[in-house]
Amino acid sequence: MDGDVLKESAIILARIITIFPLFLLITLYMGKRSIGEMPIFDFLIIMTLANVIGADIADPKVDHVYTYLAIIVIPLLQRLTAYLSISNRKLGKKLTFEPTLVIQDGKVLVKNLKRIRYTVDNVLQMLRQKNIFDISEVKIAIIEANGQISVLKNDSKLEVTIEDLNVQKKSRSLSYPLIVEGIIYEDILTYLGLTQQWLISELQKKQIAQVNRVFFASINEDHELHISLKDEQQQMPPIYN
Repeated sequence: MDGDVLKESAIILARIITIFPLFLLITLYMGKRSIGEMPIFDFLIIMTLANVIGADIADPKVDHVYTYLAIIVIPLLQRLTAYLSISNRKLGKKLTFEPTLVIQDGKVLVKNLKRIRYTVDNVLQMLRQKNIFDISEVKIAIIEANGQISVLKNDSKLEVTIEDLNVQKKSRSLSYPLIVEGIIYEDILTYLGLTQQWLISELQKKQIAQVNRVFFASINEDHELHISLKDEQQQMPPIYN
């Protein structure tokens, strides 16, 4: 019994030693696109390769030759698909996700957000990772095919140097989520020393009679409100992969 365990362990070790150099070569052959952008089809290819290699390593009864064949054929399929995607745009669009506009002129595009099943919190986190803490700074924001966000700031919010303006640099005001899908965050009002009556009054000034019309509202430390309505109408520009 111990001899069988030792034998199978040696087989697994030999497979690891022989399979990973091939996997590395195949990954390099597939190119940076497969690792950096990770479109949906490439993700499936990587997952399939990982499962094939995992099964080969874990089960000594799997024929090593067939694993080698699968590892060679699957990347060839990926390269062929990548070529067809580049040469045929219609096919390429069907094999990956399309970019989706989620913010325009500081307003959240609710339908687009729900279509790709992202929440406001997801988008706000992605904006913070780009050092954007106030949604009003955003001219357009696009969720790309790889799930990352691309942002174009409003001209007035673009970074300039102190030398450009010849003035003392002013700190940005941090923006807080105050209303999300019609629900008021009471703790934010309390933190800023404000009341619901103040908020309702400010909404009425903007001709918003009902809080449940608001999909998302943020407020900065200067008590400036920025609001996106659930029925926000925007003229969306065409976006291409």
